[in-house]
Amino acid sequence: MTTFQDLSAGMADAVRTAGQSVVTVQAGRPVSGTVVADGQVLTAAHVLHGDEVTVRTPDGRELPGTVAGRDPVTDLALVRVKGLSVPPLSPSVGARVGELLLAVGRPNHGVRVGLGLMEREGVPERGPLRGWMEAGAAPFRGVSGGALVDARGGLVGVLNAGVSRGTLLAVPASRALKVAETLAAQGRVPRGFLGVATQPVRFPNPANEGTEPERGSRRGRYGRWARDGGRVGLAVVQVEEGSPAAQAGMLVGDVLLALDGESIRHPGELLERVRERAGEMLSLRVLRGGQELDLTVTVGTR
Repeated sequence: MTTFQDLSAGMADAVRTAGQSVVTVQAGRPVSGTVVADGQVLTAAHVLHGDEVTVRTPDGRELPGTVAGRDPVTDLALVRVKGLSVPPLSPSVGARVGELLLAVGRPNHGVRVGLGLMEREGVPERGPLRGWMEAGAAPFRGVSGGALVDARGGLVGVLNAGVSRGTLLAVPASRALKVAETLAAQGRVPRGFLGVATQPVRFPNPANEGTEPERGSRRGRYGRWARDGGRVGLAVVQVEEGSPAAQAGMLVGDVLLALDGESIRHPGELLERVRERAGEMLSLRVLRGGQELDLTVTVGTR
């Protein structure tokens, strides 16, 4: 019984710590907000329909806030609040797989909490949820913008219930804090682009062309993969005139095999990997006319 009581008391302490840094953001309907710096609150961008909001502090004060910027990619918005005097939430020292997590929101009067579990290390490397983490807790009304915290009350991520229906997700703390810093300085987060449209294409190993797949070959997201060394690349179907890709010499009909030495298999994966590299120089491995060649591209900014 003592162990259970200690666990319960520790979780209550974590909620109390985090709750001091979670506020209510009135923007049509009340949602949560996480204080990440002096006078700065991160919340979900999709709930904000104007640039003026009201922020209610844990002690009941109502203060005017101004939206300093929005980032559509992470669905985060930064709100500046004068006279906030609410301590920012410190980032987690590193939650591990299997640790209990707490989804802490303040959708209206008082704190509301959901219990979750760190289900896996990091975030998905591919697919539509690339860059997001699963909170492991059930979503509740007004939780977006709240804090996902560990058992010590450290910030693991900023919550969002509007990205995937029925699933509570979070922008990892390191990424969320970086977005907040950029929004505070620039009012927007520059995103990289290449200026190409692509679609997945599979091509077999020529040595095994025309053979039937072996029994037991695995079927993945991009179709049947025989054990023949077949690969998936991205066929370039459009190159925007004057774009970084055009300047690098990329042509319609090229097949993009790798970005900076790492294979790439889906258009969404390409977009996500390039978005975070605005202004950087990257190497591209492409297949053209049966020959592989390397191109160098400087990622554009939008």
